[in-house]
Amino acid sequence: MAKRKNSEKYQIIIAAATKVFAQKGFYQSKISEIAKEAGVADGTIYIYFENKDDILISLFEEQMQAVLDNMNSRIVTLTDPAKKLEEFAWTHLNLIQKNKDMAEIIQVELRQSGKFMKEYKNEKFSEYLNIIENIIMEGQESGLFKKSVVPNVAKRAFFGALDEVSRCWVLSSRRQYDIKTVAKQISDYFLDGITASSGATGIQA
Repeated sequence: MAKRKNSEKYQIIIAAATKVFAQKGFYQSKISEIAKEAGVADGTIYIYFENKDDILISLFEEQMQAVLDNMNSRIVTLTDPAKKLEEFAWTHLNLIQKNKDMAEIIQVELRQSGKFMKEYKNEKFSEYLNIIENIIMEGQESGLFKKSVVPNVAKRAFFGALDEVSRCWVLSSRRQYDIKTVAKQISDYFLDGITASSGATGIQA
């Protein structure tokens, strides 16, 4: 399977599925429609994927790896944990805006897959959340963030805020505020709550 994933045809099918799922929805999409969009025979799809759910999960894994690589490359250049959280927020929302089809699949369609929600061990997503957790722990070690903050809880709270904004953007064509404003607002709310002393936001604990 590793060789197949690196093949050009595999990538073409993934791109075609992204377009079809975003346009028609996961449940309404058919393998034959994905094959037509990819320019391959229906049977060719099954050389690379077991079924439609497998295509959706593979699509997610491909995207999440790219997101992880991008996020890590942005964060690694910074030393201030507060600035890292601000960068995480901006980068996440910017990716959502730039990849509308993929954002719709991840925010809406993926969560309708029973196989994904019940059976899939989402290791890529855990890695993504752990970036936030590591930043929070780094801030605690330096004395910037409160020791009472539970990193495992905080990372989900921070991501949850970003995820809710992303979901609203995907489901609505109207956006009242730009990405930079929203990312800064979410970061400030969060940092105001976890900062131990006068720091990035100037708020006392």
